[in-house]
Amino acid sequence: MTSLRTAFSHPLPRRVGEAAITLLGVSLLTFVVLRVVPGDQITAAYGIAAGELSPEQIRSLQAYYGIDQPLPVQYLGWLGGVLTGNLGISANSGLTVAALTAQALPNTIELAVLAIVVGLLLGVPGGMLAASRPGRARDGATQLGSLVALSVPSFLLATAVATFLANQLGWYPNGEGYRTLLEDPWLNLQQMLLPATVLGISIASPVLQTTRAAILGIRAEDYVRTARAKGVPPRRLQVRHILRNALIPVVTMTGLQFGFLLSGALVAEQIFAIPGIGRQVLLGLNQQEYAVVQSTVLVIAAIFVLVNLLTDLVYRLVDPRVRVR
Repeated sequence: MTSLRTAFSHPLPRRVGEAAITLLGVSLLTFVVLRVVPGDQITAAYGIAAGELSPEQIRSLQAYYGIDQPLPVQYLGWLGGVLTGNLGISANSGLTVAALTAQALPNTIELAVLAIVVGLLLGVPGGMLAASRPGRARDGATQLGSLVALSVPSFLLATAVATFLANQLGWYPNGEGYRTLLEDPWLNLQQMLLPATVLGISIASPVLQTTRAAILGIRAEDYVRTARAKGVPPRRLQVRHILRNALIPVVTMTGLQFGFLLSGALVAEQIFAIPGIGRQVLLGLNQQEYAVVQSTVLVIAAIFVLVNLLTDLVYRLVDPRVRVR
């Protein structure tokens, strides 16, 4: 017992254990919520015609969709399949959920990576600009712009940008049918540009605030004042001593935002017709595809947990002060 307690006192095993408990909770919550929502796969598939089905037909369809068993049996059966690599089958498409996810996930990951790049390109320089003159007009204007960007809903910004470019400039590459990066790199980048920019703007605001606060905090550290007193050139002081250490909390912020993007890119994917994992969940909800929604949400949660775990490990590598905790 003592050795087990010692093992789980180490950060990595403890975090892995917490991740497993989190995923189990997500799986149970998703399963329960789907059963609470009115309707099932039969009504989703047949619509109003479901009312004309005979009791024998309903029982046969319930057995076909696997919803004739008690809820605990359904949950344990699905969870057991997931643990063995069987995420289920989409009754409407006939494809496995694993195959659907393998098609959709790379598109969402590409969108999330590009959005992170846009967010960092806007947020980090913006934070540096605001911190260069704290309390002055430059700082106020930068933070005001950040607040406006954070306040505008993504769906509104995405719709406005798409409508303006399509109507005023006649440019809307997302209307040509989605192409993957391997199929048509140039068209793919054009199709990803608008949604990545929209999502990147929403990410830039917290990155800007984090960068600003980190820079201002590090400037007050003793080692920065010592370096300045020793005559370290301002540019070298800014880059090697201030910005380098200020980026440590930005690493954590970036990891969190990347995880949120994987689950929150639904709006951009829907508006810009990108067949990502968010649209897969939405389609599964509309069609009451229990296996699709449950397994896809669990995959998203697993990636989110994994990203946060890797972020924590990177944070410990770049900041020696965290390793001793």
